[in-house]
Amino acid sequence: MNTAKTANLEVEVKFFVSDLGVARRRLEADGAELVAPRVYERNVRFDTPDHKLLRRAELLRLRQDTRARLTFKGPAAADAESEAKVREEIELEIADFDRMAAILIRLGYSPVQTYEKYRQTWRWHDVEVVLDELPFGEFLELEGEEASIKVAAAALGLNWSKRILTNYLGLMELCRRSFNLPFSDLTFANFDGIMVDMAQLIPLSVLV
Repeated sequence: MNTAKTANLEVEVKFFVSDLGVARRRLEADGAELVAPRVYERNVRFDTPDHKLLRRAELLRLRQDTRARLTFKGPAAADAESEAKVREEIELEIADFDRMAAILIRLGYSPVQTYEKYRQTWRWHDVEVVLDELPFGEFLELEGEEASIKVAAAALGLNWSKRILTNYLGLMELCRRSFNLPFSDLTFANFDGIMVDMAQLIPLSVLV
């Protein structure tokens, strides 16, 4: 891997949790810093008509919360020694979500999938901890150096063996196929009135 890619590596794991409130109280008790309060987040994935990026396991995304950002993610690195998900990530803040979307469309990309969540961001020592509320469940994500991530997981009472390396879009596809859902957008409106049990599909970390 070249130097540019190495400088932009994202190392993370996520956990499907039973109660984010427990995780939040543990973070507060351990002196973690609240970096960003709970905020609604909308993400739009872009791709070519023949889904070239998806076929290459790449992601081109526009995100809107309190600011707008454009993100490219490369395929997960084939690192047999890592127990986390490692992939290239390049992200920049932009001034206008809609204008950036228009530029991407002019370049031949189209908005192909939307996903939403509520996110709260913490800093525990040198690890970023995000608490995510999605239409199909609650998740805790850790990002940082792998050794530090493992320490943070243990401190928060998370079972490392139950870590998830799949992204939310991958989980959505698993959910769609498993429960025969007629949509692919991971939005709160789509899941309104629909009950799915993600614990049937992925390991649940019970926090008590």
